[in-house]
Amino acid sequence: MRSFDVVVPVIMDIVDSRKLADRESAQAAIESVCAMVERHQPALQPWQATVGDEFQAVYSTLHEALSSTALLRLSLPEDIDCRFGIGRGSIKPVSSISAARIQDGSGWWAARAAIDEARQREKAKNPTLRSWFHGAKADDDQTAITNAYLLTRDQLISSLNPKTRRYASGLLLGQTQSSIARAEGVTQSAVSQALKNSGAGTLVASLEQLETVLEPRHRVQR
Repeated sequence: MRSFDVVVPVIMDIVDSRKLADRESAQAAIESVCAMVERHQPALQPWQATVGDEFQAVYSTLHEALSSTALLRLSLPEDIDCRFGIGRGSIKPVSSISAARIQDGSGWWAARAAIDEARQREKAKNPTLRSWFHGAKADDDQTAITNAYLLTRDQLISSLNPKTRRYASGLLLGQTQSSIARAEGVTQSAVSQALKNSGAGTLVASLEQLETVLEPRHRVQR
């Protein structure tokens, strides 16, 4: 395993996992979505189930992490939701005789702090919030921009019905409105109107606008 000075680790957990009727089916469904997201946006370290109801991944850039977590949440089954803690900082391997991969570093500490804060804010005053970002002190401006985006993004995703979630997911995957319409058995006009009226199209456009602002000066080499 390599050490990295500046990467974007993400911790994901299952919302209300103890209330799920079939925990094993939920795990399989989430892992299937993670695999689909990985095929579309390869991570520096792909999504991996860790312990309990948690998963972890590492991305090269903040924009990749935001895009992937948006796609992941949009693609989950209707009865499953997940929460994300996104950090930025260093990661380094820790030798262990009992596990194949153990890592530590400021990036993981930031991701843990972020998912804890997402959970606290969700319970306190933002019930639709599912994601939060913690960066380094030098990232103050990007942190504020990112969390303002996440507050809005999560509110919007929470308001979408399963159909418009599929439409938005298709756009993030690079599909055209016409191809989405064919797959759904509807007209292109119906897809266009649904994206416009639900705000799902705005969700995709906002990610495109963020890319130039959030892209770091140096991309991590795989």
